[in-house]
Amino acid sequence: QVQLVESGGGLVQPGGSLRLSCAASGIIFRVYAMGWYRQAPGKQRELVAVINRGGSTNYADGVKGRFTISRDNAKKTAYLQMNSLKPEDTAVYYCNADSLGRLFIAGDYWGQGTQVTISS
Repeated sequence: QVQLVESGGGLVQPGGSLRLSCAASGIIFRVYAMGWYRQAPGKQRELVAVINRGGSTNYADGVKGRFTISRDNAKKTAYLQMNSLKPEDTAVYYCNADSLGRLFIAGDYWGQGTQVTISS
């Protein structure tokens, strides 16, 4: 049974930082592309960042230079370091796992989501 469990969300002030974690089980983690997507109220879910098994990454234009995706294959965990956070980053953030290793398309497995709220 595949499980993706996100953690690390919360409420921070603009300009602050958060680090999201996604712990995976039930998959051969090292071969999957791991991604972070987000969905704000009234908007469609959108790609934030993806990292494949080789370490190549893809970022949404709006987060380049502020967010960093990484992975630890030994811990079967993916991370999203978010710096210089803005109110428009407010959303539910979802972890995704793709067995085909794609950088631009989400795979079949999703976590339950973690709320990130940026507000003063």
